[in-house]
Amino acid sequence: DKRIVLIVIGYGFGSLLEGVSGFGAPVAITASLLIMLGFKSLDAVVYALIFNTAPVAFGSLGIPITTLAGVTEYSPHVLGAMVGRQLPFFALLLPFYVMAMYGGMKSVRELWPVLLVAGGAFALGQFVSSNYITYELTDVISAGSALIATVLFLRVWQPAPNPEYALVRPAEDPNSPHRHVAPWQGWLPWIIMCVLVMFWTELKVATYFQQAIQWPGLHNQVFITLYDRPYAAVWNWQPFATGTAILVTAIITAFAVGQNLGGLAKAFSVAFRQILLPALTVCAIVGLAYLMNYSGLTYTLGMGLAASGALFPLLSAFLGWLAVFLSGSDSSGNALFGNLQVVAAKQLNFDPVLMAATNSSGGVFAKMISPQNIATGVAVSDLKGHEASIFRRTFIHSIIFTVL
Repeated sequence: DKRIVLIVIGYGFGSLLEGVSGFGAPVAITASLLIMLGFKSLDAVVYALIFNTAPVAFGSLGIPITTLAGVTEYSPHVLGAMVGRQLPFFALLLPFYVMAMYGGMKSVRELWPVLLVAGGAFALGQFVSSNYITYELTDVISAGSALIATVLFLRVWQPAPNPEYALVRPAEDPNSPHRHVAPWQGWLPWIIMCVLVMFWTELKVATYFQQAIQWPGLHNQVFITLYDRPYAAVWNWQPFATGTAILVTAIITAFAVGQNLGGLAKAFSVAFRQILLPALTVCAIVGLAYLMNYSGLTYTLGMGLAASGALFPLLSAFLGWLAVFLSGSDSSGNALFGNLQVVAAKQLNFDPVLMAATNSSGGVFAKMISPQNIATGVAVSDLKGHEASIFRRTFIHSIIFTVL
């Protein structure tokens, strides 16, 4: 049933990819898989974009939350927990929402049990992981929970066959090379990564050889008149941050499946070329965010936003939405406006942690309309030159979710 495939691949597997990869890769991979399985190109890209929202705040092992903590000076665990109390409601809603778009309310009525299992397992995993385990693994745990729960549930319950949504297997290319790969090898990277990151977090490996370097000529040299204190400029150098755990996972997995050093080096080279421009872009945006902070621009804008009064919570979500639409990344959006949200919240006596978290939670719904994300989906389809059509399909849904 193509409707079941849409949930398993578009929602479950796409969210799992977002948890360890992010930055557009989940949309490209899930959209191409859906197209291969018979979905129309426009539908596949649109559904992949809409599903790529609820997991975004915790994508790439929590990089958006880590970035938000860096510019606001709040603990990433506190911020992650707050985001994890906002997004589970949307995680539960998404399977029903997308199914209504694809198959109408008739399909929702026919499939509501599996939609509830998929959305409920994801939402529960997202809340529990972000609040009681670790924010870095939130997407991996929630997406893994949704996938496992959905597959197990389908062993005891299945919808009535519907020829309209029957899945036609794509014809195999007789010229393509065939190599048998055991199913456990496909899951091996995820298993190794989960175990390694949990070990990394429990033993606080990220703090090994950590150095807090006070930047000369800048540390405590800028005075924040709004708070009547100097602005610290401390670079936390962490050679064993969580990203290093992913590097170790890649090396262990390569040797576990029999990959040679040449193949591993080639994979690293390809990955480096793929991430070079996005990495430089994120660095530039984070640098701009710190420049805005040290120059006082953020505090001036925050004071201005405080004039919105009781409307600020609604404005807060759309600030995050605007930042992500412009930058294409929740991490960059948090860097740009995260501290601005804190300044305005303090002036209005709102919870600054809640407002900073709302910047991230509201921002995720701009991913489906960001030009960078749309371009990623277009790149794997035959929709080149039809970016505007995708934008028109996703824009109204982006607004609805942000208002909610």
